[in-house]
Amino acid sequence: MRNAGLGGWPARRARMTPDRTAFVLADRSVTYAEVHERTTRLASRLRASGVRAGDRVAYLGRNHVAFVETMFAAHLLGAIFVPLNFRLAAPEIGYMLDHSGATVLIYAPECAETVRALPVPPPHLVAVGAPAPGESHYETWLAAGDPTPIDTPVRPDDPALILYTSGTTGRPKGALLTHANLVWNCFNLLLGVDVTSEEVTLISAPLFHVAALNQTLLPTFLKGGRSVIMPSWDVDECYDLIGEHRVTWMFGVTTMFAAFARSPRWAEADLSSLRHLMAGGAAVPVALIRAYQERGLVFCQGYGLTETAPGATFLDAGQSARKAGSAGVPVFFADVRVVRPDGTEAAAGQPGEVLIQGPNVTPGYWRDPEASAAAFAEGGWFRSGDVAALDEDGHLHVIDRLKDMYISGGENVYPAEVEAVIFEHPAVAEAAVLGVPDATWGEAGRAFVVARPGASLTAEELRAFLRPRLATYKIPRYVDITDDLPKTGSGKIQKPRLRRLPLPDAG
Repeated sequence: MRNAGLGGWPARRARMTPDRTAFVLADRSVTYAEVHERTTRLASRLRASGVRAGDRVAYLGRNHVAFVETMFAAHLLGAIFVPLNFRLAAPEIGYMLDHSGATVLIYAPECAETVRALPVPPPHLVAVGAPAPGESHYETWLAAGDPTPIDTPVRPDDPALILYTSGTTGRPKGALLTHANLVWNCFNLLLGVDVTSEEVTLISAPLFHVAALNQTLLPTFLKGGRSVIMPSWDVDECYDLIGEHRVTWMFGVTTMFAAFARSPRWAEADLSSLRHLMAGGAAVPVALIRAYQERGLVFCQGYGLTETAPGATFLDAGQSARKAGSAGVPVFFADVRVVRPDGTEAAAGQPGEVLIQGPNVTPGYWRDPEASAAAFAEGGWFRSGDVAALDEDGHLHVIDRLKDMYISGGENVYPAEVEAVIFEHPAVAEAAVLGVPDATWGEAGRAFVVARPGASLTAEELRAFLRPRLATYKIPRYVDITDDLPKTGSGKIQKPRLRRLPLPDAG
């Protein structure tokens, strides 16, 4: 087989375990043999539409088997897959399609309105739902494809994905990941987590997000396990699927795990099938980790970025209790440093910027040589933009984004640290802290807090809780008690939107 990339995976899996179930979506199950046949048919249709090696194929929609089929079909041809955030507006999607140069867009029914509003749609539109005039219907189009095996030469270092960053400052950048980046990330994950061929993995985070795709679905596929796909995150559906399918492994971000633990079903639900819970995307408050551990669940935190495919560090299950709150040590095939502003190594316990090097690290950004050059420090180390510290045992403790740190009265304040302490208050469900201008101190803290259902909380009660737990300069001057926090498609809190809100009274 000349395809050394992900496009060859369905054929390789089908010849090993053709009758095993690869994917479950609602009442539909798909075997590995069916994945192979369907992706081959789809690839033949893409090829008939003019797609060749190096071309870009995009997908827009919630989690679905069609997402995975489109990815593998593109990779069968040596094309580059561009998964898009279905929560974005038409102008944002339009920019990404134009910037990537995608010639085919396959989209789900819930995104039809967005597609209709695109300024300049790609030449070929394929609808998983009802097509508009001039578009193709996904299932009909696929079924008419040729099942004859395709073996396009693909090298490990060829580009596989363009993943657009959230674009919190300026236009989003398209992070390139090669087939080798993805394979090495799978190796690192499988060396850190004992994934088996009997794994039942819940795909509950959005697949356009690097962690859901590369940390759960691809390693499960590689091992021949079963991926149970949730179209989008829903707490009750998560409980239902865990019970119905005896889910063994799932990934989530902090907001997802917080909501899961707040559910009335938390205390009584049968969660005994879960062997591993894996969190990433942002620092996880220790109080939340402890809640899961007290429930008898193994809760492991990792650290990484889209640009590192994403795993950079991981906390082994055996260390999950002793090192709760740590993001673990560097994954097997990668190295991590923490450096001072002058580039020298930070001492144990001293905050610094995280640098990463390894075969899982991006070669750069699509059509952006300046951003690509700026992303790497001397020696080819990728600059994460994150602040962390290594403890005496070499475990990484992520503190915050470098850009989120603010200086109050000459002292550095890391919002994630403050958020973790706020989260310890029994009435708090969610929290976000950021720095705002202040005439006296230069900058001061502003906290946005969501109370648990049925709980009451005032700004002064929260400050009283924080006083014995935090230095005075770290206690937010402004506290907003709110019903909800804006989030990205991957579940991260959108602090740029919070920064634009007018300041309340400091009292």
